[in-house]
Amino acid sequence: MNWTLEVVTVPVTDLDRAKEFYGERCGFTVDLDTEVAPGMRVIQVTPPGSRCSIAMQSGLPRMPGTKEMSPGSLHGLQLCVTDLDAARAELVGRGVDVSPLMHVGAAGWEDGKGDRWNSFMTFQDPDGNGWVVQEAPSELSER
Repeated sequence: MNWTLEVVTVPVTDLDRAKEFYGERCGFTVDLDTEVAPGMRVIQVTPPGSRCSIAMQSGLPRMPGTKEMSPGSLHGLQLCVTDLDAARAELVGRGVDVSPLMHVGAAGWEDGKGDRWNSFMTFQDPDGNGWVVQEAPSELSER
């Protein structure tokens, strides 16, 4: 049996602002913006090329056995791209505040790109949820 990660819920305070950030500024596809029941809204966006989407919601009851997440509390979600320089340029061109490129070195985080699998940048959404973008070898995109 395959277990696929298809949706990650990101806690936000303002659905319209989050939709604009992820859809317009990050360039993710807005797959869904609907009221699933009175007062219960779901927006789902998907990064280009990803099978996993991001859901943002309001008014829905919490799933049994889960804890409430506050806006800005989600950190370390990681996206992978085959060209980190191009991805950074695209985000900056769309008005996203993105960190400089960095890699892990002998002294910890160091400026600039590193070797294979060791080049990163970060950004945050308007609520402070933190994202990491890693450059992955292009042959992985052909799987």
